[in-house]
Amino acid sequence: MANLAKSIRGMNDTLPTDTPEWRAVEGHILSVLQCYGYHEIRLPILEQTSVFHRSIGEQTDIVQKEMYSFEDRNGDSLTLRPEGTASCVRAVLQNSLLQNVPQRLWYLGPMFRHERPQRGRLRQFHQVGIEVFGAGSPQSDAELIMLTRRLWDSLSITNLRLEVNSLGNEESRANYRTALVNYFSPFKKLLDEPSLGRLNSNPLRILDSKNPDLQELISEAPSLSDYLDDDSKNHFIAFTKILSANNIKYTINPRLVRGLDYYNKTVFEWVTEELGAQSAICAGGRYDSLVGTMGGKASHATGCAMGLERIIELRKVQQITLSPQSPDIYVMATDDNYELLAIQTAEYLRSHIPALKTILHVSSGKLKARMKKADRTGARIAILIGADEAVAKKVTVKPLQTNKQQIMCSEHELKEILNEMLVTNG
Repeated sequence: MANLAKSIRGMNDTLPTDTPEWRAVEGHILSVLQCYGYHEIRLPILEQTSVFHRSIGEQTDIVQKEMYSFEDRNGDSLTLRPEGTASCVRAVLQNSLLQNVPQRLWYLGPMFRHERPQRGRLRQFHQVGIEVFGAGSPQSDAELIMLTRRLWDSLSITNLRLEVNSLGNEESRANYRTALVNYFSPFKKLLDEPSLGRLNSNPLRILDSKNPDLQELISEAPSLSDYLDDDSKNHFIAFTKILSANNIKYTINPRLVRGLDYYNKTVFEWVTEELGAQSAICAGGRYDSLVGTMGGKASHATGCAMGLERIIELRKVQQITLSPQSPDIYVMATDDNYELLAIQTAEYLRSHIPALKTILHVSSGKLKARMKKADRTGARIAILIGADEAVAKKVTVKPLQTNKQQIMCSEHELKEILNEMLVTNG
C-alpha cells in the first residue's frame, strides 16, 4: 500500500519556515506590477485539453510527454495547466476582454508538468505570468524587460544576463525550419534521441539542446537572422534601441528559440549561472498569432513568465535572507486558573495595537516551562497574568531580550508602555 503520509514526487510542501520568503517575493512582484498598471486575473487550474493542444503545439515536449491529462466523469478530456498563457488567452476571449485594449494582465499560481524532478524543476511549480494584449509595438516588448529589470532590483537579485532574439513572422520561421531540417538531416547519426525526434517535428528545439556533444554541430547551423522578414528586423532593431536607451545590457543569442510553437518576433530570457542546468528564471516574448489560433479575432500579444521556485532558490544562493519572523508579544497565564484573563488580554492587544504580532500561550505547564516556550518564539516581551495581576486588575510586562525591569500596569497603560519598550529595544 502506498504511504499516505508522503507527497507525490515532485510536488512539494511549502512549510511555515519558508512561507515568509514566498510572501515577501510575491509582495515585491505585486508592488512592481501595480507600478506598471497591470491587473490581476485569476485562472482555473483545469482546462479543456484542447486549449493546450491548439496553443502550445502538438509536436512540443509539453503536449507529447509532460501534460497531466485525464477524462472526467462526462468523458471530457481535461488537463492540469502546464503553463498560463493559453489559459489567459482562453479567459480573455471567453470574457470579451479584447473589446478594451491594451489589456495588461498578470496571474500567479501552480503549473503542472510530468518531468524528472530536479533542482529548479518540479512537477508542480509556481509561476507569475504577465501578458499584454492589443499592443503590437516594440515598446510593449521593451516594457516587459524594464518591468522585470525593476523587479530584480526590488528583490535584490544580481548577476542576471538578458538574452534576446527575434523569431520573425510565421513565414520566415517556416523557411528557417526547412533550412534546419536540410542542415541536420545528413548528421542523423550524430544526433541524440531527443534531437532526432525533433528533426521533422520541431527542429528549432535542437538549437536548445544542452548536449555538449552537439554544440559544435549546432554552432555551424544556419542563423535565423538570415531568414527574418523586414518587418521583424525593424521591430527587433527598435526593441533593442529602447533597451540601450534605458541602460539595459543584453546579448543577442541567435540560438534562443523558446520551446512553444506560438512565439513570433521578439523572444527573451533572463538567465543566471548560479542554478546549474536550470538557468532561466524568466522568459517570454511575442505571440501575435495565438489569439487567432484559439478562435478569436487576430490580436497582438506579448508576455512572459517567471518561476517562483527558481527566484527563491536564487535569493537563497545569493544569501538574500529575511529577518526572523518572531512575534512581538507573548501573552501567558502563570497557571491554568487565569487562562481566560490571558485570552482577553491577547484579544485586547490585537484590537488596540494590531501592528504588533501577538502570540497567546495555549498549553498547560508550570511557569518555568511557559517562559521557556516564550523565549523559543523569539518574542521581545512577555505579558503575564496570575493571582497578583488578577487582584490588582493589572498585567505584568516582562522584557525577554534585555535586562530591563518588568512592570505591572493596567490594560489601558499597555499601549504606551509597550511602545516605549519596543522602541528602546530596537
